This record gives sequence, structure tokens and C-alpha cells, in this order.
Amino acid sequence: MALPAPRGPLSQLLTEHLSAEPHELPSPPELLGEWSLSGSSPPVEDPRAAAEGPLVGEDLHLVLYIAYELHYRGFEGVDERWEWEPSLLRLRLGLERAFEAALRAEVGSTAFAPGEDMESRLRRGIAADEGPSIAEHAARRASLTELRELLVHRSAYQLKEADPHSFALPRLSGRPKAALVEIQADEYGSGEAERIHAALYARAMEALDLDSRYGAYLDLIPGVTLATVNLMSLLGLHRRLRGAALGHLALTEMTSSDANRAYASGLRRLGLGAQATDFFDEHVEADAVHDAIAVHDMAGAFATDEPALAEDVVFGALALLAVERRFAEHLLGAWERGACSLLAPIVAREAASV
Repeated sequence: MALPAPRGPLSQLLTEHLSAEPHELPSPPELLGEWSLSGSSPPVEDPRAAAEGPLVGEDLHLVLYIAYELHYRGFEGVDERWEWEPSLLRLRLGLERAFEAALRAEVGSTAFAPGEDMESRLRRGIAADEGPSIAEHAARRASLTELRELLVHRSAYQLKEADPHSFALPRLSGRPKAALVEIQADEYGSGEAERIHAALYARAMEALDLDSRYGAYLDLIPGVTLATVNLMSLLGLHRRLRGAALGHLALTEMTSSDANRAYASGLRRLGLGAQATDFFDEHVEADAVHDAIAVHDMAGAFATDEPALAEDVVFGALALLAVERRFAEHLLGAWERGACSLLAPIVAREAASV
């Protein structure tokens, strides 16, 4: 994957520096200004700047995505030693602080009601969420163009689907660890490479005439989408947030089955076959089983083992709902206006690459 085009001053500077051998970056205060303290974005000329901020900002989330990607597959022409360059980690930390602070403000209370168990607390969070439903739109009304856009958005997550949560494995023990391994084994195809869920997703993209290469559409994917991926990396890469990583995964499993059934229904409504729907059908079945494992054996058992971190589990779940709500509002708002939800139409990107 090539380095993406910059979207503001931070990503401009970072991409320029990453093309060289690892070295000391300008100090975070020089790059960040007051961002890490106030949560506001530095000024940029792009008209999208008015909508920038720690939850959706184009520049912030592209820089975070780049920094996190160094822990996954990296970029063509970028020295792998950048992964642990201290000055880059300091830059990332400043952005993470802004992102996490904004998430905690958005989420609000993570407290349990008296006598409330983990499942009840998570289901209360789901019930309180008032975000619009992309899945319902996909099942009933979405056009082929809209579903192609949706698959491009989600490719940033689904082509690395299980990897962020796997970072939590060495930080767990006992029942929570065993439960996470059981869930992740299914995500990785239970030993069958062709059934790895990321591979199934790639085939679904190909069925819709999309480029299934890892990171192929990064330049088209907006900050509001990158935030959904960056949240997983933030939680997975910090040991102190291990409870939140489990809450994120538990909430994903609790809500995934119905959503994927709707996506499969929408694809079939448009006449697409098994190659397009296999990924979604797989999740309808697998996540129905994972629901109980994730809630009781993983998140619930973790809260029992480490009660001081029980509210962190809730934070991870509610943070997922928060970023997904903004993502859904962005997509459905664009489609209601008859606009492209990506930074540029897919056809424009494909034509430009010929």
C-alpha cells in the first residue's frame, strides 16, 4: 500500500518525513499547536476544515491511521523502523489524547445501575442509541452505487477485521482470553485460509467490481470512516484500554448478526449472488454464536476478574456506538442529498488509475 495523499498540515508533514529514513520528527507542540489540549483542529485551506475535530477530522484521523498502520502492514517505501520511532509515537500520543477525550465526552456516563450485570448494561446502551440504520437502508432502498460505496468505506476495517482485537490476547488470562481466542479463530477461518473473513470480504468487493487490494481506496475514505478503524487500533494497542477493547468487540458481536442479514438481503435484492453475500451470510451465523461468548465468557468474565475495569468495557462499547452513529449519519446524509459519501466517486478513482 502506498502512502496516501495528505489532507492537511499534519499529514503533509508526516508523509514527507516518512519517505526518508527514521529520524526525529518536529516536536508535537510544533505540529499540534493547541489541538491535543483543546480538541480543535489547526486551520487548513480545505473547505472540509469547518467539520474537522477529534471525532471526524480528516487530517487527524489520516495521521492516526498512518501511524497505526505501521503496526499492521506498513507502506511501500516506508522504512519499517518508523514503527517504534519515539518522536512519531509522541505525535501519535497527542492525537490519541484528543480523540479519546472527545470520545469520553461524547459517551458520557459508563456507570452501572444497582444490580445491573454486563449484558444488561450493554443492551441498555444499544437501546439508548438513536443513530440511523445503514443496514435497514441497505436492505430496502440502497442502490448498487451506494452499496459499492459502503463496501469501500468498510474495506478499511474489514480487510484487517480481527487484527486490532487480537492485540488484546497477551493482556488477558483465563476465561476472557479463551473466549477471545474462540471468537478470533472463527474470524481467521478456523484454519482455512480461504475462509478468513477478510478474504471473504475481498471476494465480496470483487463481486461488485471493486479493487480488493488492502488499502486500495484509502485516498477515498473520509475521516469519519477512518475514526471507526482508529478506535479499534487505539483500544487494541494500549494495555490500559484492554477492557474497552473487549467491550468494543462484545458490542460488535451483539449487533452484527442482524446487520449482516440486512446487507445480504440488500445485495440479493439487487441480483447479486453468493460471492457477494458469502461474507455477510457467514457473519449472520457466526456472530449469533459469538454474541453469548463475547458478552458472558469474555466481557462479563473480564469484569468479574477485574471489577475496577468494568466501566472501561462499557466505554469501549459506547464509543463504538458513537463513531458508528456519526458514520451512519454521514453516509445516509450524503445519499439523501444524492451525493457521493466518499471523498471522490469510485469511478473517478478507477479512471484516474488507468
